[in-house]
Amino acid sequence: MWLFVMFDLPTGTKKERDAATRFRKDLTRNGFTRMQFSVYIRHCASGESVEMHIRRIKGFLPEYGQVSILRVTDKQFSTMLNFHQSKSAPGPEAPLQLSIF
Repeated sequence: MWLFVMFDLPTGTKKERDAATRFRKDLTRNGFTRMQFSVYIRHCASGESVEMHIRRIKGFLPEYGQVSILRVTDKQFSTMLNFHQSKSAPGPEAPLQLSIF
């Protein structure tokens, strides 16, 4: 089973930024990997492991913001489609050549 932790935390003050940073670091210390900027994932071998990690996350939730946890089975996870798009930017125009005759 996979756990997705998605969050939107305030970062307007130094205290809020520190709390958001602490939350991200707590997630990585507990085996979560960043999938996107505010989306972290972790594989769990059993339902008991899922429940244990959910309890841990509840223990270090920041005071403000929104945190969502989604449980996804391995089969559901395997159907995920990921697209990594990138457009190549045009290079700088060639400089004009100086001709000396």
